[in-house]
Amino acid sequence: MEIEYWWLLALPLFFALGWFAARIDIKQLLTESRALPRSYFKGLNFLLNEQPDKAIEAFIEVVKVEPQTIELHFALGSLFRRRGEVERAIRMHQNLVERDDLPQQQKLDALYELAQDYLKAGLLDRAEELFAKLKGTAHAEAALRYLLEIYEQEKDWLKAIDTAQQLESVTGQSHQKQIANFFCELASREIMESRPDGARPHLAQALSHHRLCVRANVLLGDLEIALQRPEAAVEAWKRIESQNPAYLSLVGERLLKAYRQMDKAGEGLNLLRGLLARYPSIDVLNVVFSCVLDSEGAEPAYELVREEMRRSPSLLGLDKLLEAQLLEAPVQRRADLELVKNLVHQHTRTLAMFKCDNCGFRAHQFYWHCPACGEWETYSPRRTEEKGLPA
Repeated sequence: MEIEYWWLLALPLFFALGWFAARIDIKQLLTESRALPRSYFKGLNFLLNEQPDKAIEAFIEVVKVEPQTIELHFALGSLFRRRGEVERAIRMHQNLVERDDLPQQQKLDALYELAQDYLKAGLLDRAEELFAKLKGTAHAEAALRYLLEIYEQEKDWLKAIDTAQQLESVTGQSHQKQIANFFCELASREIMESRPDGARPHLAQALSHHRLCVRANVLLGDLEIALQRPEAAVEAWKRIESQNPAYLSLVGERLLKAYRQMDKAGEGLNLLRGLLARYPSIDVLNVVFSCVLDSEGAEPAYELVREEMRRSPSLLGLDKLLEAQLLEAPVQRRADLELVKNLVHQHTRTLAMFKCDNCGFRAHQFYWHCPACGEWETYSPRRTEEKGLPA
């Protein structure tokens, strides 16, 4: 009972304290409200009435009248950048950076926003300079990611490698796949400029960073072919099977050409037949079909495609089957077959594409670096239509 009496006595006291605190909060709120310029409330009213352009102009007046509204500066600058008004965003954030009375953290925040403005405007050199200044700050991780994006755009692969390694140390996340591709880009440049000795170390580095880097072995085979060493090229391309056999479809034609350079076309054909049996692929089928057609004739080529269609049916395979049938068809049937083949072929042109697994971007060409989302090795080497047809 004593506890109940205590609560009865304390309850009015708690109520009085709460009422007093609320009065203080309301008084403080009213004081702060009176201190704000009328333009601030005009801006809010415009926002509520879905008039964003007028709201922005009102808030700009607030900033002019009351320079201490730092958060409003930041909000307006970001809004300008999102709307594509980059010059206004730059001016807004530059004013913040140049203010001597700004606390250090807010100055760094302004620097980060200004760097994004420059990047959006395409002023990569200025953006790079500011992002580099943010290393070791609270914005370090984001700044490094932006720097990596800049170096990829500029194709400055050495800086990209260094930045990716710094990003690894900051985040603890692996970027070895990206780093391997950066070394492959360096190797590709050396190969294109006829400097094979300069390309080889880059490919070795790519494989040391990412042992499953198929691209490195593809390029190594190309390098050996450029040096007139088809045997070494074949060995490089064969290693792809242990990395990811799906990518063998990218080197099927290269393998056959290398075997022909060694006067071993039959051995090359047998190798490709074995690969086709283990890893069905429309691209490998095309190579084998053409080779069988040239070396053995139309009937064996037709039998090859028919057996492959039974085992792994697809519209792309059907297109190839109709092509093979046309070679053997009597003259009176060719017109009908050609009509059917043309219809199927027109349809398969939209299906015989590569697709990015990250963003879904489709292309007739295979990419190691997606041109849409900028991710590496997100394209499957298999065509989008390489799926079974109903039995």
